[in-house]
Amino acid sequence: MIQTGLIQNAHTDLVTDAIYDFYGLRLATCSLDQRIKVWRLDENSGTWSVEDDWKAHDAPVSKLSWAHPEFGTIIASSSFDRTVKIWEQSIQTAAEQQQSNASGPGPSTSRWVERVALPDARGTVRAVEFAPHQFGLKLATIATDNILRIYECLDQPTLSQWQLAEDIDIANAVPGPSPSHVTRAQTAALATPTQTHSSLDGVSAPLVAQGLQAHLQQSTPVPPSRATLGNREADGGWTLSWCKDRYWGEILATGAGNSGVVKIIQLNARRSNVLLTLDGSPTASGAVTPAIAGHITPAGPESAPQPGAPSAQQTYSVTSVAWAPSCGRSYHLVATGSRDGHVRIWKLKPPPEDFGEDDMHDDGKWTATIVGDFDQHKSAVGRVEWNITGTVLSSAGNDGRIRLWKANAEGSWKPAGSIGVEQTAEEPASQPESKDVDMEDN
Repeated sequence: MIQTGLIQNAHTDLVTDAIYDFYGLRLATCSLDQRIKVWRLDENSGTWSVEDDWKAHDAPVSKLSWAHPEFGTIIASSSFDRTVKIWEQSIQTAAEQQQSNASGPGPSTSRWVERVALPDARGTVRAVEFAPHQFGLKLATIATDNILRIYECLDQPTLSQWQLAEDIDIANAVPGPSPSHVTRAQTAALATPTQTHSSLDGVSAPLVAQGLQAHLQQSTPVPPSRATLGNREADGGWTLSWCKDRYWGEILATGAGNSGVVKIIQLNARRSNVLLTLDGSPTASGAVTPAIAGHITPAGPESAPQPGAPSAQQTYSVTSVAWAPSCGRSYHLVATGSRDGHVRIWKLKPPPEDFGEDDMHDDGKWTATIVGDFDQHKSAVGRVEWNITGTVLSSAGNDGRIRLWKANAEGSWKPAGSIGVEQTAEEPASQPESKDVDMEDN
């Protein structure tokens, strides 16, 4: 059974993001009205009441992210004004709280203090997310300039000093030589909460590896469909999600622009590396083939589009990506939502644990396969999100419905229910769906 709640007139304009805190008792929302609101749940009545409301940016706010509570009560916000801001909830005295309550709603009632503004982006910032707490107080952002930026807080007590630890051009990043000589323990050691980025002190990558990566970038063919794609922001998608498992170090899934692909990027102090490229676009044969790091599939006659055939190679930008909590699995699950209306679930398998320096073969690379591909939304998908155990996926689309997806006992992913924004008649019979999985089954 799906239980829902409704917050009437949450904002005066379109709501762009809503995210729960660590405990699920507070909800932060942002909107095109340039404001951020924090709501608190009344566990007895199940209703939400606004706790704080303030004008956060000079342009629409795109995304929000809560930091882990061990660092305090902190929110990061990204905006179309090309900035990322760090907000901290201040502690008010009883007199200050009484004065705030008497002054009524407005920016002056906010207990949230802007600690720092990060203005490095050269485009509108579309996504922001704090790293898992085991890596320290770090923040990832991506903007329409296609640059993934990683920030690290250097002064946690005041939150006033943030260092740009790394910036990566996602659009031009290609799978390079896999750092197979780096073991899992070494990878974890390279990504610690005390890590700071320094290109001068660290050991640089071998010249051979750099040359090979440059050669791969120059020789990688660009599909004709993508070469002619427009670069309009309205059609693009910029999104990111951290891997929640600390065992493999700092890894992110990120998509940028109109390419329609998601790149799995591993961060470390020596050299960041593209582990995988997840491409969900259909091929001429109808199959879906992920591009594996270090592999380039040669273009053959069978891959060329046939004259008069439909535009099977047309790509749609990825609007949302979510990395599932691993919860002891030997593999990872990554979900994507795209403008083509598809929700895709990818199964990522890391290299074997016993892979060593002498095993220079394909087993030393990450692999990916699609285990679920659904188009029930029939319209662009705006958001995908996992539950806390990574067993149920939710997606929201422009069809006005939130849909749930769950794996059955055989491991096949199936629809597990849906709910519409407006509780009207059921979906037309002309759009049949697969039988829902009983949410009570586990």
